Amino acid sequence: EVFRSRDFWVAFKNTLVLNILGVIVGFPGPIILAIMLNEVKKEKLRSFMQATVYLPHFLSWVVVSGIFIMLLSSQGGLVNTVLESFGIKPIPFMMKRGWWICVYLLTGIWKEIGWNSIIYMAAITNIDPALYEASYIDGANKWNQIWHITLSGIKPTIVLLLILKMGNMLSIGFEQPFMMGNSAVSDVSEVISTHVYVYGLQNNRYSYATAVGLFQSVLNFILLVSVNFISKKVSEEGIW
Repeated sequence: EVFRSRDFWVAFKNTLVLNILGVIVGFPGPIILAIMLNEVKKEKLRSFMQATVYLPHFLSWVVVSGIFIMLLSSQGGLVNTVLESFGIKPIPFMMKRGWWICVYLLTGIWKEIGWNSIIYMAAITNIDPALYEASYIDGANKWNQIWHITLSGIKPTIVLLLILKMGNMLSIGFEQPFMMGNSAVSDVSEVISTHVYVYGLQNNRYSYATAVGLFQSVLNFILLVSVNFISKKVSEEGIW
C-alpha cells in the first residue's frame, strides 16, 4: 500500500532532494566557519563570534519560521519592502517552489552552522601547532597552511560526518518543513516525516506509518554501509 501511494513517493522524492541539496550547500559551511574562527587570534572577539553563531541553534523552529515568514512576506514583509523601494516587484518567497527551497536551505544553514562547527573546532585544536611553525619557516602562506595542514588534520572528522550525513539521507526533521510549508508549495515541502504525521497521527493509520518508518530505516542502513564501503576504497577513511 505504501509503494502504491503517490503521496508517499512525492514525500520520498522531496526528502531526498532537500537532503542532497542540504549536503551540497550546507555541509561545507561549518568547516569553513570553523577554519575562519580558528584564524581569529583575539580570544574575546572569537568568543563573541562563537556565541553569536551558536545562538540560533537554541531557537525553536516555531520562532525561526515565524521570523522568516514575516520577513519574507509578499505583503508588508521587510525584505519585499526594501525591494519595492528599489523598484523591484515583491517576490513571493514562501509561495513559489524554487524560492521556498532556497529559503528552506538558507534558514537551515543559518540555524545550525554554528553548532555543527563545534566538532570541527575541536578537531582543529588537536592539530600540532609545530606543524604550522615548521610550514611558516619553509615559506608557506596562510592559504597553504589551511589547505595542507588544517584540512588534512580534520579530514578523518570530515569523512566521518559526511558518511553519517549520507547514511541519514532519507531522514529529515519534522519541525522545519511542517512550520515553513504551506499548501502552495506542498509538492516540494511534503517530506517523509510530515507524511508519517498526516497518515499516522491525523488519520490514525499507525500500521501504514510504521511501514514507512521501517522502509526508511532499511534504506538509511543500506546507504550508510554503502557510503562507508566507498569511502574506505577511495580514501581509506571510514566508520569501521
